Formats: sequence, structure tokens, C-alpha cells
Amino acid sequence: MTYVFIGIAVAVVVGIIIFTVMRNNAINKNGIETDAVVSRIDEDTSSDGDGSISTTYTYYVTYQTEDGAIVEAKLGKAPHNIRQGMQLRIKYLPEKPKYVIAVK
Repeated sequence: MTYVFIGIAVAVVVGIIIFTVMRNNAINKNGIETDAVVSRIDEDTSSDGDGSISTTYTYYVTYQTEDGAIVEAKLGKAPHNIRQGMQLRIKYLPEKPKYVIAVK
């Protein structure tokens, strides 16, 4: 039973990784480049069984789409030392504007 659970968990993780890589590649290849501002940074702290505490950060940017809409989107591939209010270049897909990547 434990092996089945581990196998399912591994399959789910691999699926998420493949989906993320494919989405980021599509944005990189076909995305529209524009300016954005880091609008907020969400912090999530968790602890594991041995008492170790880990913190993860989720970054959001606000930008204007080609058609003039103002969108707040989750930022994938966040650059180092990112701060709220910081300006950066991003790419997005018009059909999926809620997830963007930073341009290097």
C-alpha cells in the first residue's frame, strides 16, 4: 500500500513539473513582452516533523495587457533580490494572463 501511495505521489509531482516546464516554454516562445511592477509578495512558513522551518515566497506583478486590461499575475521564474514596487520586464500569454515569467 505504501508503494502505491509513493508511486502516485511521484507521478503527480512529475506531472506538475512537466506542466510547468511546458507552460513556461510556451510563454517564453510565444509570450508578449511588457513592463510590470511587483505588486505583492506572499510569504508562507511551514515546519516539518523535525522542527525545521521553511519559508516560501510567491511573487505577483501588475501589468497592462495589449488590449489595455490591468492584470495582477503570479510571477514564475522570479529574479533574485526581488522587492515590492520593483519594475521588471515580463512575458505573458493573452489567453492565460494570470501567470507570467520574468524576462532576463
